[in-house]
Amino acid sequence: MIIQSLLDTDLYKFTMMQVVLHHFPAAQVEYRYRCRTPGVNLRPYLNEIREEIGALCRLQFTADELAYLGSLRFIKSDFIDFLGLFHLPGKCIAVTEGQRDGEIDITVRGPWLHTILFEIPVLAIVNEVYFRNVCKNPGWAEGRERLQRKMALVLDAPDLREFRVAEYGTRRRFSHAWHEEVILTMKAQMGEHFAGTSNVWFAMKHGVLPLGTMAHEYLQACQALGPRLRDSQVFALETWAKEYRGDLGIALSDVYGLEAFLRDFDMYFCKLFDGARHDSGDPFEWGERMIAHYDSNRVDPRTKTLIFSDALTFPRAIELTRRFAGRCKTAFGIGTNLTNDLGHEPLQIVMKMVRCNGQPVAKVSDAPEKTMCDDKAYLAYLRQVFELPPA
Repeated sequence: MIIQSLLDTDLYKFTMMQVVLHHFPAAQVEYRYRCRTPGVNLRPYLNEIREEIGALCRLQFTADELAYLGSLRFIKSDFIDFLGLFHLPGKCIAVTEGQRDGEIDITVRGPWLHTILFEIPVLAIVNEVYFRNVCKNPGWAEGRERLQRKMALVLDAPDLREFRVAEYGTRRRFSHAWHEEVILTMKAQMGEHFAGTSNVWFAMKHGVLPLGTMAHEYLQACQALGPRLRDSQVFALETWAKEYRGDLGIALSDVYGLEAFLRDFDMYFCKLFDGARHDSGDPFEWGERMIAHYDSNRVDPRTKTLIFSDALTFPRAIELTRRFAGRCKTAFGIGTNLTNDLGHEPLQIVMKMVRCNGQPVAKVSDAPEKTMCDDKAYLAYLRQVFELPPA
């Protein structure tokens, strides 16, 4: 089967899941899948996808996997005890034909604590089922050559000694096997330039560092879980800091756009968090504004880390490194450009939280096409509350 371990997902799913266990164990949520790539017909593979998801729901954590998770300093023992009893509940996920030709619908409804691990492996399943059916003869040799050229851009540049890149490509990978080959190649050839992977299974299997902090769904859910909507971003950051006490200190900046983030990310948070992550909008403008924001709050930006992860390529990451050299620390997470660059157009598929405790939730990022909400009235209200421009 495609997913062979519940660890075959991104680390931030576990870090968020631990927060849910300790702070929001009763929260109920809904996720919905969307394919942004036009003209993709997944209907012929519907039963294959269902079979793979059925196998996913039969997986449980092994003793070795639990021991590995427990060895991470920020993972607590009661969370490991909970995971020892955990499996993904098949009754909470529905995979059906969509309303338009070729579309499929995937909906997850249930307790956040029990459904949070669906997103990443389900997207990986959809990708691999699709590509193994439509790409019978992948361009492995071409993909390997491209990977070598990407790494050479870093290895052959004397001014990039401090360059660090992580692999972030689980959800949109071409296949499990290619994903593993990319990680092993980067580990073998890039040395200290290879920071690690977001994938916990491969991190454990191959002795590389697992990386990740929080995702959009965490801040979205806090729209329904916090004291009031306007304070939801502050509430999310404070709850995170309370849980991790200095670990995992990278704040996600684009759930409400950069303007709203900077209004909430005051001197307290500038000092409390180690840095911030960019995931939409112009990365150069974002970096300049983050550095200016640290300066205005009397925090030395050279002590902070700016992480870039939005549709990155190696040339773009190198350009960003050179722009901000000596002004702040930088790190990069590259996903699709590493794990699905075999000469075929990658699928632009997402699976986003749309409701929490029966209330709509939304992400309103600096890239309008990434906004996802099924309630236009709520989205308009959210924009008003956070002083965002109308759509």
